[in-house]
Amino acid sequence: MKLKILGIFLILILSGCFPSKRIGVATVGLIMEDVNKASYKTENLEIIREGTPAYLMLIDGLIEAYPDNKRLLIAGAEAYSSYTFAFVEEKDKDLAKQMYKKGRDYGLRALSKNKKFRNAFNKSLNEFDKALGSFGKKDVPALFWTANCWASFINLSQDSVEVLADLPKVVNIMKRVLALDEIFYYGGAHLFFAIYYTRSHALGGDLNKAAFHFNRAFEISEGKFLMAYVLYARYYARQVFDKALFISTLKKVIEARADILPELRLANTLAKERAKILLSRVDDYF
Repeated sequence: MKLKILGIFLILILSGCFPSKRIGVATVGLIMEDVNKASYKTENLEIIREGTPAYLMLIDGLIEAYPDNKRLLIAGAEAYSSYTFAFVEEKDKDLAKQMYKKGRDYGLRALSKNKKFRNAFNKSLNEFDKALGSFGKKDVPALFWTANCWASFINLSQDSVEVLADLPKVVNIMKRVLALDEIFYYGGAHLFFAIYYTRSHALGGDLNKAAFHFNRAFEISEGKFLMAYVLYARYYARQVFDKALFISTLKKVIEARADILPELRLANTLAKERAKILLSRVDDYF
């Protein structure tokens, strides 16, 4: 019922029934943020899996109507990042790539409200990095979700030299997130670097750095963000070829309660599902 009421409210805004369009879109920006947060608290994956595509279409429509609303752009980047990772990437790589790209583009539009960033975007990496210094803590959500979408898009575009060339920019954006607020999204930037450093040594990987960032993420979430452990097993345990660590880590996730972190029931429920799948494939990995 609450979702139906919210839907009617948003339709009224889009149809211009509010006396003040400016007040309406400001309110919608806040509502989109709240909807994102509310969705994280459910553990019913099917409701989110089936309902989010309509929500993404709604965000697209709102952004088309109000292209300069920064809150909407950030909410769009976050929604596309979260939904694509949870329900699309494992099943349809091509579609996932398109969705991550859209999320990245929304994020970049939000960041481009900063004139220094906008002017430095196509210049040298050094100039790009200097421009990132003009962002403050309030900009962390935009920086994080943009980089998250961008990194995922790059990961699915390994056949494109042009796309891969942007990786240093993503790395620098995440470094800025670490500098401004390392605990944002339960140490999300640490998880980014943890996975980044599990690459082969020839590509700049460093397993000691990977272990450091994973452990820091565990500390920040107090061990309650279960997806961090799934990523640890998937990337680190497999890279060091430690079957026992792989199995014990995934069993820990499966045995944990999804509501150990109430505001992230969805992510933890998904983590438990992913852990079971990975554990069923243990003989394929080792």
